Amino acid sequence: MRDNPVWFVTFCTHRRQKWLARANVHRAFIDFAQRALENSGISVGRYVIMPDHLHLFVTGGQDFILGRWVSMLKQVLAKAGGDWPGKTPRIWQEGFFDHLLRNDESMSQKWDYIRANPVRAGLATNADDWPYQGEIVVIDRA
Repeated sequence: MRDNPVWFVTFCTHRRQKWLARANVHRAFIDFAQRALENSGISVGRYVIMPDHLHLFVTGGQDFILGRWVSMLKQVLAKAGGDWPGKTPRIWQEGFFDHLLRNDESMSQKWDYIRANPVRAGLATNADDWPYQGEIVVIDRA
């Protein structure tokens, strides 16, 4: 895993609809990440789920296709997010943002920034109090 690239990934709900930061979505995220690790060797590191977007660090083997994996994750989270009545509305903003991390310093700088998101948004007084964050696998680049 140490030699595989690590991506910092962000994706948003369509029109920034606020439905992601919920216990059932968080549980679906954790389950998806654990299955990805067990079945495909894909490691999700630290993450923060905000009401309208999600940040995470992820790495996989040589055959890991980030876009395909993000699409599957979006499908799982949308399903966990609730029943979408009638015609399926647009749930996600198109695409996602990804940044290939070059070293441990950029990872820790990005983590410091994203873990403070709930505080900056007024959702928590302390970053550690935000319930929709965590770490599935330690991704150590030091």
